[in-house]
Amino acid sequence: MDEQLTQLTTWYSDAPDDSRPSAEQWQSILRRPSDAPITLINFFKLRELADYKNAGATGQEAFNAYAEVSIPTMERVGGKFLFVGAFGGMFLGAAEDWDVIAIGSYPNLQALIDLYSDADYRKAFGHRTAACERQKVIVGNAMG
Repeated sequence: MDEQLTQLTTWYSDAPDDSRPSAEQWQSILRRPSDAPITLINFFKLRELADYKNAGATGQEAFNAYAEVSIPTMERVGGKFLFVGAFGGMFLGAAEDWDVIAIGSYPNLQALIDLYSDADYRKAFGHRTAACERQKVIVGNAMG
């Protein structure tokens, strides 16, 4: 696990702290039972203009570039999206402001690791970072 943790944190180390899993968050994921399904609930707030050094793309355009790679890669490793859509507001709880919600499901730990280990996905992750003003990803566990 230590070698895998080092590799994963190194691959994503150039992303800002708030847009990549920390070493502690990776440790928590890597300690999960290897055969248990994993559900990630993603909340994205997109920038008006993407945070690229030399491009005038919008946050939505950068996010679309990320999705063009991430969706087929996720499906190839065995994952699937249960929901992807626009944030529609709060029904219960404190007010929050997001643009996109995506709920992804992975059949096991290896599928998630395969996604984050994929070379094309790692390159595309820069588009996600450029696109998002902020993001939040919650890990869900099946009950019962």
